Amino acid sequence: MKSDILKKLDRSNKIYLVSHINPDGDSIGSLMALGKSLKHKYGEKVILLKSDEIPDTFNFLNHMNYLSDLKILKNIDDDSTLITLDCGDLNRIGAINNVIENFKSIINIDHHKSNNLFGEINIVDSDASSTSEIIFKLLKENNLFIDKDIAEALYTGISSDTGSFKYESTDANTHRIASELLEYNIDKSKIIFYLYQNRSIETTSIFIEAIKKIEFHYNNKVGITIITKNMMRKANASVSDIEGIVEFIRDTENIEIAGVIKEIDINKYKVSLRSKSYLDVSHIATHFNGGGHKKAAGMVVEGNIEKIKYELLELINKKLR
Repeated sequence: MKSDILKKLDRSNKIYLVSHINPDGDSIGSLMALGKSLKHKYGEKVILLKSDEIPDTFNFLNHMNYLSDLKILKNIDDDSTLITLDCGDLNRIGAINNVIENFKSIINIDHHKSNNLFGEINIVDSDASSTSEIIFKLLKENNLFIDKDIAEALYTGISSDTGSFKYESTDANTHRIASELLEYNIDKSKIIFYLYQNRSIETTSIFIEAIKKIEFHYNNKVGITIITKNMMRKANASVSDIEGIVEFIRDTENIEIAGVIKEIDINKYKVSLRSKSYLDVSHIATHFNGGGHKKAAGMVVEGNIEKIKYELLELINKKLR
């Protein structure tokens, strides 16, 4: 499989890389790390695509100027390979999916259990803590270039997707990889500051409003809140500013499952779910055509908000022990 990847890339006239919309630390970290490493090997034929706006949180990473606007896709070379990173399905790559047929092949690299294996080559490991962890192994096993910038991007991705090494997906291998990345003399203090100690006023404002609206259900085992577009406007908040709210609810005493329902359009909502111990929220997300991991999943749902909330709570109640 490893040699198949390099053979495919060797033969490709262009290599495009993309991570998912509403990017988080793992999607950005894996994209920047693999992108820079492949640019070192293949030069200008490697193109990093920006599928969505990048949260300011991650601007501390070097070489963000590598990211190209989607206008570059007007002329896709006939022999082009697309590498998708941290995407459970093709809907997660956003507008790029509209031109997906113009790529000769797709390499799918991901760690979501719900990944539907849409690539010609699929490197999907649901036991990995993050896609960044998979990328590190891929670079090492193929003797591909790693430097301080690449190591910082990978450490950012791993730290982000493990909740700073708190989540169950973190194992001995994750810590070994983090230890190896530290040997590249990365600035760990800088990464910690930007990821965990630099919350914007807008983020704090939307947190306050969302927390005011938390509802507790089923003997306080479930906590759920709704964030409307009007709330976002009043707080002058962006999508990235609501990151962490669902984890905040989950970390409340007695809570097993937390949910944030975010209005994204008229009668259209993005739902983020987190569980604390035994409940597999990916099963709930799959019911709504979403996906994710056992303890972190999500979906986009259309309809009346009260009906959505009622159906979600009914399904959660059936899953609770």
